[in-house]
Amino acid sequence: MNIEISEVANLPSRFGNFKVKAFKEGGKEHLVIYTDNLDEVPIVRVHSECLTGDAIGSLKCDCRDQLEYALNLASQTNGMVIYLRQEGRNIGLLNKINAYALQDKGYNTIDANHQLGFGADERTYEMVTYILHHFNIHKIKLLTNNPDKINSISNIEIVQRVPIIMKSNKYNEDYINTKKDKMGHLF
Repeated sequence: MNIEISEVANLPSRFGNFKVKAFKEGGKEHLVIYTDNLDEVPIVRVHSECLTGDAIGSLKCDCRDQLEYALNLASQTNGMVIYLRQEGRNIGLLNKINAYALQDKGYNTIDANHQLGFGADERTYEMVTYILHHFNIHKIKLLTNNPDKINSISNIEIVQRVPIIMKSNKYNEDYINTKKDKMGHLF
């Protein structure tokens, strides 16, 4: 892997005071948000980019709620959030919006991706191992409901899965149920 790594910068936020470091992998720039004194076995959230949820506050998903919960928890427990640039389960923003349009017509999130020629989830997690090894972290408590993340993060001991359960709303209830019922997400 040819990875370019930034310097460390301070990032005071409404969730607490963090350090940030960017990792450039080809055309993707990932961000690591972490506290100054990381716990020996930190709680780590691997969060994939969701512009519509994270930045705009879309109610179609639970991404922003999960990100804010993870940042609060990282601040309180000396943890880390790895923000991966894998928009729309790694199908990109344009295709994600096309999937949204199909969801508006009644498709669930998986079937919409399939209609566009993609798998249910195109994300990969090799970069997570690279980042954690860069920080000399070999054991984590993983903040996730996604069994693919648990099974795909290699060469890192996951000592505990910490659930991240957000309250649903009328716009994302089917989305969350599809993740649980068809993708095996743990709740």
